[in-house]
Amino acid sequence: MLFVDNGGFFPEEGDTHRDVAWFMMDAMKTLNIDAVNVGQRDLRYGLQFLVQRAKYDHLPMVSANLLDKKSRKPIFQPYLIKKVGNVKVGVLGLMSDKGDFGPGKDSLVVDDPLAVARKSVIDMRRQGAQIVVLLSQLGKVESEDLVSAVDGIDAVMVGQNAPVLQKGRMVKGTVACYGGDQGQYACRTEITLDTQQHMTTADAQAVMLGPEVGERAEIATLVKGFEDGFNEKLRKAEMERVANTKSQNAESKPDHFLGADLCIRCHSKEGDQWKTTSHSVAWQTLVVQRNETKSECIGCHVVGFNQPGGFTSASATPQFENVQCESCHGMGTQHDSFSAVKSQPGPQMCISCHKGEQDPNFNFSVAMPKVAHTNMSGETIQKKTVKTPADANKAPAGMKSG
Repeated sequence: MLFVDNGGFFPEEGDTHRDVAWFMMDAMKTLNIDAVNVGQRDLRYGLQFLVQRAKYDHLPMVSANLLDKKSRKPIFQPYLIKKVGNVKVGVLGLMSDKGDFGPGKDSLVVDDPLAVARKSVIDMRRQGAQIVVLLSQLGKVESEDLVSAVDGIDAVMVGQNAPVLQKGRMVKGTVACYGGDQGQYACRTEITLDTQQHMTTADAQAVMLGPEVGERAEIATLVKGFEDGFNEKLRKAEMERVANTKSQNAESKPDHFLGADLCIRCHSKEGDQWKTTSHSVAWQTLVVQRNETKSECIGCHVVGFNQPGGFTSASATPQFENVQCESCHGMGTQHDSFSAVKSQPGPQMCISCHKGEQDPNFNFSVAMPKVAHTNMSGETIQKKTVKTPADANKAPAGMKSG
């Protein structure tokens, strides 16, 4: 088995999440990863930061077309050749020459991926590579176009705003795998060789890393330790921000969020029904998973994230935790306008959160009756085991902790 990462693993957030970047690189080293590509997101804290962290962790970074602007030499090794069993496998890394290269843009240049790929494949084959794997940060279309134009690439991992396709596909003579960008899927590619160690058949699929996929205890402990410390750091920073910065006077805005407590004063039956749905515990599901400080997650678990009068943080605006009335019906100050028209929230309202990797099997027609105010069955909340953070750390009955 060859274990690789396609790049683009740095967080989307700014300097507040720099710790996550170095932790990801530490973790990949602990996992003994064989090769790591570079994506544009990995340059967001500057080229020097990436290079120094890679050297510190001794990570096998590969990027054939990311060059130093002065010397025109590759910043990382362009490719590596590794023996897997009795087979020599070449691993090539490429990134797009279009887009934002962050604060390091003045010290680097990205060469044309097509020309670099042609030369690199020839070089790897001359050095004995029997199988060639491309780690691509070019996007779906450009990745497929490149492997169609360049002979000798056996497999490609498609990255950079790539979709999730559970079943891979053959592009000319190359097997392509599509695992998305959020780390929720792993690409598994199996290649069959003939007696001459040439590829005869190949199969690729994206595997969801759900609860049924086991964890390595030492890695789970490592992650939990980091997240606990990092979340505490963010909480302290947030408390200082709230204490030292004037909060926005939401009430001065013509339209703003009010919170479910106000709505329930008049709509008590609807409020009682809402409490039987998983929407009413949406925030707690983040807390249990230690994701309550991740901005990419928060918006779908609260009311009006960073909007007038809406959720800003658990410490400052706890009254807007969970998916509440205004998440579906609109700002409370607009009550007179939307209550005058008898209408229900449509699919577009739901799929703003229930989409893609977050909820790949979402069906509006099936889901809507389960949360409608006429349904008191509680069927959506029954499917969730909502624990407190303390409960999440307890061992199951009959098992020892650790």
